[in-house]
This record gives sequence, structure tokens and C-alpha cells, in this order.
Amino acid sequence: MYPSAAQEVLLLVACGQARFVWNLALEQRLMWARWKGPTPGFNAQAAQLTEARAAEPWLAAGSQTVQQQALRDLDQAWRQFFAGTHRRPTWRRAGQHEGIRIVGPQALRVRQDNRARSSVLVPKIGWVSFKRSRALVGWKSYRITCDRAGRWHIAFAVIPEPIDGPATGEVVGVDRGVTAAVALSTGEMTSPAGLSPKEAERFLRLQRRLARAQKAPGRVEKVKAAFTSQTCNSCKHVASESRKSPSDFRVCGLRAPGERRPERCEKYRGRTCRDSTWRPGSFGSFCEA
Repeated sequence: MYPSAAQEVLLLVACGQARFVWNLALEQRLMWARWKGPTPGFNAQAAQLTEARAAEPWLAAGSQTVQQQALRDLDQAWRQFFAGTHRRPTWRRAGQHEGIRIVGPQALRVRQDNRARSSVLVPKIGWVSFKRSRALVGWKSYRITCDRAGRWHIAFAVIPEPIDGPATGEVVGVDRGVTAAVALSTGEMTSPAGLSPKEAERFLRLQRRLARAQKAPGRVEKVKAAFTSQTCNSCKHVASESRKSPSDFRVCGLRAPGERRPERCEKYRGRTCRDSTWRPGSFGSFCEA
């Protein structure tokens, strides 16, 4: 969107008023206690909003449509939370949740200025210009938001037409995997598209940066697990005959079980082992003499 300087100030005020109504109504809902009884619902809070607008001129200067819609959105959020489909409503913070929503006949006040731009009539603000990214067909509401960079955006909500299935009565199994994202019982396999050119370039740049980065001292490194059960920790000698069974480990595969060896084996917690046979036990067990 491309609001003027005066319109941007009015939009920020409208967002602040909607955020105030949302947070105040949310606070009332969160004050519920078993001994206090039920908290006010949407109808009671709408009546309280009318009284607050009569008592507070700064609140009455804003659009009643925007403020009541904030109460409706909160009521819908609570219904979705109790239905188990969404999380509990949270607080709205300045600079992070800047936005207003318009629903109903007022959301249909849109005019086309030229082939690229249109304007929308925002209550108490006026006509605000925006650039169309696609054709507007069948919208019922819109939401205006401001991101952290101070840019304004408008999104029109459209309910898509239902897509009829083939209605053949066939049953198809779906399996999700790694190599192929989706595999069907009919033999078809599909995977989402790969990285975009910009994402691939950024991924390659991060890989090169990681390769040039120096490893910090004391950092844990990944070690391949192959042949670790057949490797002597002291001399790093690998021999398949070192591990006869899970309970019989022959150091370096050169001495029979029970034969003493003077070398130090720090395979388990750095403890000194004088016996070539390791007997399994609890975590941190070590060779017994």
C-alpha cells in the first residue's frame, strides 16, 4: 500500500486503538476464576465498548467498525481455541502486531485507478492506494498490516470454490518419505520443487562460510561409528578378531582373554585397565582385573 503521510498517521492510530481493544478484552477473559463466575462475552464487551467510546474522546475518534471487529476476531480466536484447532489468543504488541481488519459491506469499497493500481476506502481514513498483485474477485473482507520495516500491506480474503473430486470410489494410500515426499499406492511419486535460484545461491554461500570457519577448541565433533567396536582406543588398531562377542573384547586382538597387558586403555571414562577382557555392566563400566 502507498498511504500518504497523513494517512499513515491515521492508520497507526487505528492499529493502536484496535490493539488496545483486543488486549483489554483479552485481559477480561483471562481474569476468569471459578469463584468469580463467567467473564463477559462478545455481546457484553461490545456494550462496554460503546460506553468506553462515550467516555473517552480519543477512542471515539476512531472507527467503531475497526474496534468492534477486533472484539469479533478475539471471540472467534477463543472459539477456535476451545475447539482444539488453534492456540490460545496472545497479547498484541506495538510494532509487531500492527493491523486492522474490515469485514462486510465496507470491505467492498474498492475502485480501480489504472491497470496497475487501485484504491480502497478505509473507514475514518479515506481512499488509500495500493498495487494489485492479481485480479480481485469475490472477496469478503481485507486486512491491513504494517511490518517491522514500516511498509503497509493489504490482503483480501477470498473463499475459493470447492473442487469436486473424481468420485470414482477408488481408495489410494499415501506414504510420506524422504527421497520422495509423497508416494501413492498407485505407483506415483511426487516431491515439492527444490530451492529457488536465490535460495540455492544463499545456501551455497552459507556452506562455503561454514567450510572456512575455524572449529572452536573443545567443540564436540561427529565421529563415524563404523568399526568403533573393533578399535583399540590406545593404539587405534582395528582388527575384526578383537570383538569375539558383545561380552568379549580382546585388546588389539593380540592377546587371549585374561592375559595381562601393561599398556593403558582409556576406552571407558579414562580408567586404567590391566585386563584384556571387558565385562559389560552399567553405564561407565570398565575392565575388571
